[in-house]
Amino acid sequence: MPIEHKDHFRLSTLCIAIITIMTASIHTTVNAREFFDPAFITSANGGDASNVPDLSIYQSVNAQAPGDYRVDVVFNGRYLETKNVKFVATERSSRLDKQLNLTPCFTLEALSRYGVRVKSFPELKENEQGCANFDIIPDSKTVFDFTAQRLDISTPQAAMSTVANDYIPPEKFDDGINAMFVNYQFNGSQDYKSDNEYYGLNLESGINLGPWRIRNLSMWNKSKGESAHFDSAYLYLQRSLRSISSDLIIGESSSLSGIFDSVPFSGVQLATDTSMLPESMRGYAPVIRGIAKTNARVVIKQNGYQVYQTYVAPGAFEITDMYPSGGSGDLYVTVEESDGSRQNFIVPFAALPVMLRENQFEYEITSGRYRPYVGSIDEPPFTQATAKYGLSTSATIFGGMQASAKYQALSGGMGYNLANLGALSADVTQAWSKKRYDDKTSGQSWRIRYGKNIIETGTNFTIAGYRYSTKGFNTLSEVLNTYSDDGRYYSARSLRNRTNLTLNQSLGKSRGSLSISALIEDYWDNKRTNKSLSLGYNGGWRGVNYYLGYSYNRYTWGTHSSSHEVRNDQRLALTISIPLSNWLPNTYASYQITESSPGSTDQYVSLGGIGLENNNLAWDIQQGYSNREHYSGDLRGTYNGSRGSVNAGYSYDNNSRRFDYGASGSLIAHAERNNVWPEYQQRGRANPGPRSGQRQAQLGFNDRHRQSRLRHRSLYYPLPQYRYHSGQHILWRRHGADADHAAGCSHPWRHRARKLCREYWAAGIYSA
Repeated sequence: MPIEHKDHFRLSTLCIAIITIMTASIHTTVNAREFFDPAFITSANGGDASNVPDLSIYQSVNAQAPGDYRVDVVFNGRYLETKNVKFVATERSSRLDKQLNLTPCFTLEALSRYGVRVKSFPELKENEQGCANFDIIPDSKTVFDFTAQRLDISTPQAAMSTVANDYIPPEKFDDGINAMFVNYQFNGSQDYKSDNEYYGLNLESGINLGPWRIRNLSMWNKSKGESAHFDSAYLYLQRSLRSISSDLIIGESSSLSGIFDSVPFSGVQLATDTSMLPESMRGYAPVIRGIAKTNARVVIKQNGYQVYQTYVAPGAFEITDMYPSGGSGDLYVTVEESDGSRQNFIVPFAALPVMLRENQFEYEITSGRYRPYVGSIDEPPFTQATAKYGLSTSATIFGGMQASAKYQALSGGMGYNLANLGALSADVTQAWSKKRYDDKTSGQSWRIRYGKNIIETGTNFTIAGYRYSTKGFNTLSEVLNTYSDDGRYYSARSLRNRTNLTLNQSLGKSRGSLSISALIEDYWDNKRTNKSLSLGYNGGWRGVNYYLGYSYNRYTWGTHSSSHEVRNDQRLALTISIPLSNWLPNTYASYQITESSPGSTDQYVSLGGIGLENNNLAWDIQQGYSNREHYSGDLRGTYNGSRGSVNAGYSYDNNSRRFDYGASGSLIAHAERNNVWPEYQQRGRANPGPRSGQRQAQLGFNDRHRQSRLRHRSLYYPLPQYRYHSGQHILWRRHGADADHAAGCSHPWRHRARKLCREYWAAGIYSA
């Protein structure tokens, strides 16, 4: 036993010795770093190493020297730009030693340009090197991939300014080329029974000169035996002020509606141009707030459909650039974390047209002379100013004023998102007025509007409104019209009550939909009452579409309180449309029957369709008959070509035999040459073609596309203003990609897209 004990002791001692040596070896390995002594470096002529630069920076694994590097800057997963970035060496302590890392040097101005709310962090300051201490922002970090020359910057969404994803800097806006255009619409007719002839011409003309726009709409018409009549509807000079997202108009136009009724004027107007805002910032949508644990994907659904998605960095986030979906309906938000977990919550949502997004501001200032549609008024000018502002409590406040020598008014109100109950707005207007031949009066007008979308029943109150006005209340137009210099006295009576409702009801999948629209209004001082009701049902079955509608209208006519005429009209109509594609391609047949009061029944049968290789031709034949021995017929066709559109038709009934015809298109003149086009819609754009040869261009017309071989320039329209789109349109048409990839120009890391976007960059962003 003693011997066994001794052997055991010797074995334990040996084990302990081995373990001690191995532990020391491991410890030495962990703490040791590869080190190259600069003393071993000698110069080419055999000199010493005293002039060798400091190489200690390279003693850390993957370390690089500080300096300027050209990198791709990616902010919260989104590529921003490629630029030279200054990197400085910073010391980072680990458990075992200290290491030097490269940290990007950004000024406060650069961080602000990237969208960081620098003013929200008072401790965010620049050091003596001009570098901001970016790491004071909670949960923010930078990662520099030296091999890929890529700098990733991550910042919580809540620390970012509310710049929409589709925001386009104003310096990118393009005024387009200098050009003149005239849209023409000519029509004529000849009645063989009455021997009457008529000719009409509408001219919508304009001049684009740098940022300035001149627009005019004129009408000319002539009937047989009468002198020709020419009239100008409006003429104005317009310019966009992009720094304040506004439009300046000088000349003849109309004030904006919404708070006050629209008023035609000759003068000056300065107003917010919402087309300069990103599409995702227009209209009203609530701010979505939440907190993400990791780099997460946020998905928002409404009425079962996905309406928005984005990616956010860890931390608090705000979503302010969701596209307005129209109407209302709760928003179902899902935050999908990178670790697979999810969080879900609901944001109640309802909207009215008067509502704005949080912190959004819109305004209008108009000053000039009132411009009646008939005659003229020799009165001092009027001024109108309105403003709307979106509060942080899902509410919008709005107000305005109107002032002239004969009329003054003040208005104010608020719109509010009532969550599950819908959206409600209320406003009041106080007015003081002096009508011609009347004493001074004053009064108030109260208005309430409501909107709600009930998802469970598929019911949508587009708008339900009620207005009550006291006896002394008048609008600006009602007052100034009484001062017309053509000798006529407008004695329109003041409105007392007005109630309106617009409702749409879905009846379920494949069951169609029901629509209701109603209006009732009455006036002070007389028995004038107007009523209207419209009911409609739309449905379809196996390609056959049908519509059943009913309308009732009751109007009281008359200019004096003692004389009025009541007109009642009721109509019931049924329309059935049947496609004949199985027998005749692109052809349909329809039948319509209308019952009108008192006791009139009209029936119509028609056959129509489109034809030719590119569907350029549209045609229609109709025959009608009435129970009152009234018959009618109609034959017409329209040809849409690359140079314009022409149409002709022949119609007859018991009282007439008429042949009518027309043509429309545009004449555009610019520095290089003149062209004839289909009707230019003012939001088109002339794009440079290739430097030589011809190019096939796509021209949109009545939702169909037409091709036109044109030299040097091509016209693309209608194009939304202030948007990246036509360059993308050209790019992906050339490569035949589908519409889902129409954002090619928005992704600079796609080299093929980048090259072609530069080639067609003049197509870029257009302001009409």
